[in-house]
Amino acid sequence: MKKTIITVVGKDTVGIIARVCTYLANNRVNILDISQTIVQDYFNMMMIVDANKSEKKFSQLADELAELGETIGVQIKMQSEDIFKAMHRI
Repeated sequence: MKKTIITVVGKDTVGIIARVCTYLANNRVNILDISQTIVQDYFNMMMIVDANKSEKKFSQLADELAELGETIGVQIKMQSEDIFKAMHRI
């Protein structure tokens, strides 16, 4: 299974988690792990997901999540676990 990392960052507002999770469920993306926090008025969420059962390509999911983020006022990024690890290695 190839894991994917999704990050969501922005000003906190009602419904961020619901909108992102609804999109993922509708596209057969399984959430394996999730962590979210709010620091003052800023929302930060990181998810590890399995998108192997989705009928959409990785790039389409990533683009649609980015568009969703713009709609709800947050930044959403989707990266493969391998790239995420490489970028965050010290």
